[in-house]
Amino acid sequence: MAEEKTPVQLKSLEDFDSQKKPESNKFAFACAILASMTSILLGYDIGVMSGAVIYIKRDLKLSNVQIEILVGIINLFSLIGSCLAGRTSDWIGRRYTIVLAGSIFFAGALLMGFSPNFAFLMFARFIAGIGIGYALMIAPVYTAEVSPASSRGFLTSFPEVFINGGILLGYISNYGFSKLSLRLGWRVMLGIGAIPSVILAVGVLAMPESPRWLVMKGRLGDAIIVLNKTSNSEQEAQLRLSEIKAAAGIPENCTDDVVSVKKTNEREGNTVWKELFIYPTPAVRHIVIAALGIHFFQQASGIDAVVLYSPTIFRKAGLESDTEQLLATVAVGLAKTVFILVATFLLDRVGRRPLLLSSVGGMVISLLTLAVSLTVVDHSRVRQMWAVGLSIASVLSYVATFSIGAGPITWVYSSEIFPLRLRAQGASAGVVVNRVTSGIISMTFLSLSDKISIGGAFFLFGGIAACGWIFFYTLLPETQGKTLEEMEGTFGKFGGKSNNKGANNNNGEIQFAN
Repeated sequence: MAEEKTPVQLKSLEDFDSQKKPESNKFAFACAILASMTSILLGYDIGVMSGAVIYIKRDLKLSNVQIEILVGIINLFSLIGSCLAGRTSDWIGRRYTIVLAGSIFFAGALLMGFSPNFAFLMFARFIAGIGIGYALMIAPVYTAEVSPASSRGFLTSFPEVFINGGILLGYISNYGFSKLSLRLGWRVMLGIGAIPSVILAVGVLAMPESPRWLVMKGRLGDAIIVLNKTSNSEQEAQLRLSEIKAAAGIPENCTDDVVSVKKTNEREGNTVWKELFIYPTPAVRHIVIAALGIHFFQQASGIDAVVLYSPTIFRKAGLESDTEQLLATVAVGLAKTVFILVATFLLDRVGRRPLLLSSVGGMVISLLTLAVSLTVVDHSRVRQMWAVGLSIASVLSYVATFSIGAGPITWVYSSEIFPLRLRAQGASAGVVVNRVTSGIISMTFLSLSDKISIGGAFFLFGGIAACGWIFFYTLLPETQGKTLEEMEGTFGKFGGKSNNKGANNNNGEIQFAN
């Protein structure tokens, strides 16, 4: 006599999301997978460059400064794509922006593979960087807009999963092609990165457009078709549609398939930036600080220094041969990939805030331990095996704790907290901060290590991560279970914890005021 239990009263969209996980969510899952594949492009480039630079330096006879520039400059080049991505995605749609990202990176990867000299290689990385900038911005935005609230954290973490998968593929490519000739090996490593772009271009044809973009263009009939496929029920789809319509300024009683929406080019352009940075409301100001801050601290804690220069770090730790260094680097990729998969299943169960704080706390401990062990190795005349082992373990611990929280939550959080009218440009601004910070770290790590020692560099990163923990504890409220249209009301009151009546209790159940 077991009957399906249903709540007595439905008071918000979270009620629909808290019910059974439907088969229709498989469609949202598939869309998130395809969109997030763009992130492989960045991940592969990061991973493959960590090992390829060993051979590029030998083949092209480059200095440490040139290597730093070569490795890190793509982050600055990606700013062009990130800055253009917001307006482009509002103009041609989220889906075709993903196609554009893959096409640009495809050209860049091929050019890198055929680079005859340093100058040409820099030009090729300029092209690839633009594609990466587009991909970084559009993947989490599209996934957040197509996902129901009950699984948005899980699905929006996919870009970070694919970044880590791409890094692992890059590391494996380093090891696999390291036996080729010096002239050919690194070119194959870089050029083969064009393959994921082709797969992406084909797969994206099966994706629908974002329902929120469709509503912004007045295509309500197309939007409800997508919402019916990605929601848990028809009632939930209708409720999601009504909330998106309200956010887009479309009357609730409008049921036409196609409606006329006022052209708001100026508001979507200059006025949007003014609303974000010049005269924001208290809630928007809080959102901007949170989004830019989480991107800054994610990169300023040194993750790209570890990922990009893993062979260098392992050499400093005492691993002497290329093979040992590349194998240890593959272990880093495995650790990142395994723990990012763990994180995807925890985001919508544990919540963003506790997972992020636990992650950053672990990063602080790992960074300080790594700094101590590298300092011991650096100042010891005799090889200290315990310090070598501790250095390797600390690197693995650092990337694991990063991947279980700070890595995926940065993209999930910053893609879901902006209001619809500000989302594309707000997400672009976050990516700009992310890439600038990453570029600075990756373009200065070798010089910084020479100036203050490699142990000193990681003491610095540990201190920055500690400041990040304080920032997150103070300023980031929980967003688990809230719809994208509700998000703005969660912000505006500083102190970390949400003051919304719809906030989750400790058991993950939704509480409402009477």
